[in-house]
Amino acid sequence: MRFVLPLAIFLGLAIMLGLGLQRDPRALPSALLEQPAPAIDRPLLEDPQQILQLQDLRGRAWLLNVWASWCAPCRQELPVLAELSKRDAVAVYGLNYKDQPDKARALLRVAGNPYRASAMDGDGRVGMDFGIQGVPETFVIDGQGRVRYRHVGPVTAEIWRDRLLPVIRSLQ
Repeated sequence: MRFVLPLAIFLGLAIMLGLGLQRDPRALPSALLEQPAPAIDRPLLEDPQQILQLQDLRGRAWLLNVWASWCAPCRQELPVLAELSKRDAVAVYGLNYKDQPDKARALLRVAGNPYRASAMDGDGRVGMDFGIQGVPETFVIDGQGRVRYRHVGPVTAEIWRDRLLPVIRSLQ
């Protein structure tokens, strides 16, 4: 009788662990899905006198890629984003997250700049509004400014083909 409670606790924990291991760690839930995207309203990395505003991006689906120069996976995905956005004619905007502007600009000069524009989020407040867990993260935002999909991790050709592009095409 005294072994029943510990056994029940052990079995309960084992079941929860098993269920947790079956989940995709990149499939983090987002409270923003189907909701209006948070305001960005931050200066552009390329021209700090200009501000990236959501109302300027309405009309077509686009991607918001959250990145940083100190992030190795972000550096690896830059050429992929550049190639795929050109090939599939998708607008990609960046949110440079908790980074130093000079280092971010230097990386884009060397690696190539896939972004139509990239806003600076040095204090991370916009990223916090988007629920950023880490970089890189990419959001598909529809023509009305609603978040339609969130991808955690670097964008690869496979992720683009299998996850992002189908969502974008469904919105056009």
